[in-house]
Amino acid sequence: MSYQFQFRPYQHPFKQPLKTHHGVWSVRAGILLQLTDAIGRVAWGEIAPLSGFGSETLEQALCFCQQLPPQINQEIITTIPNTLPACQFGFESAWEALNPSQPETVSAVPLSYSGLLSAGELALNQWPDLFRQGYRTFKWKIAVAPIAEELEILDRLIQGMKSPGLDLKLRLDANGGLTFSQAQEWLRVGDGCNRGASVQLEFLEQPLPPREFEELLALGSSYRTPIALDESVATLSQLQACYARGWRGIFVIKPAIAGSPSQLRQFCKTHRIDGVFSSVFETSIGRNAILKLAQELSNPQRAIGFGVSHWLEVDP
Repeated sequence: MSYQFQFRPYQHPFKQPLKTHHGVWSVRAGILLQLTDAIGRVAWGEIAPLSGFGSETLEQALCFCQQLPPQINQEIITTIPNTLPACQFGFESAWEALNPSQPETVSAVPLSYSGLLSAGELALNQWPDLFRQGYRTFKWKIAVAPIAEELEILDRLIQGMKSPGLDLKLRLDANGGLTFSQAQEWLRVGDGCNRGASVQLEFLEQPLPPREFEELLALGSSYRTPIALDESVATLSQLQACYARGWRGIFVIKPAIAGSPSQLRQFCKTHRIDGVFSSVFETSIGRNAILKLAQELSNPQRAIGFGVSHWLEVDP
């Protein structure tokens, strides 16, 4: 079967720039694509690259879309190269919407969300608003300011979150920006916080860069505070490689840049990994496709990383 193919780029500004160890992000740019089958049914997909995490660039994705004919078939969709993982996700998720194979009952599984906090002191005044919106898990970006400054803010953040009857979780995301000794310091603090505290440091996310995999393995076996891989497992091929090399901790999975949804589904089901599905600030088109995967595959004991609607000028 062939499908009519159309696409258009988009740009959505952030309400305020997102600061991470990678730098400052002000605009989410991507591509929306539309497939129409022979009987007029329409499905949308989204290409939301994140080249800093190892996906193709937006320019490469646009180039790929521009060279396609106005009529495409399943073979074109299933043979998109692995060097274009965001394109793989966008096209295949649109195709799956027209050719569903998963039972609809899967959508009944409830999901909780982790709210993304600003780096630095802004988080101190931000988390109460998110708490009132229902969030009980929060993610805070670190490795943006000097470690002594961030540890002092962390202490204030935890003290502010402590309250009888509350059971809150805090995730620390370093985006690969720590040294080995700094990671040890954060993990020691995490182990101290997790001893009977009402605020649990759920995990330290990507403390070291992906190239330091053996060091990440060593840290993961040395402390009670878990480590989660993110940049190390951005694409499906990276995910498979880290699993093959022995990682059995937490995997933060960004399906929009991981690649083929069907291959990701097969890998997660085969290996029963501890997966936390996470956003790359997609629009609602990409998000809806990812949430279907998350309902099937994400660890139900962990909040998914989709508490980001307060960051974009439009509904993400």
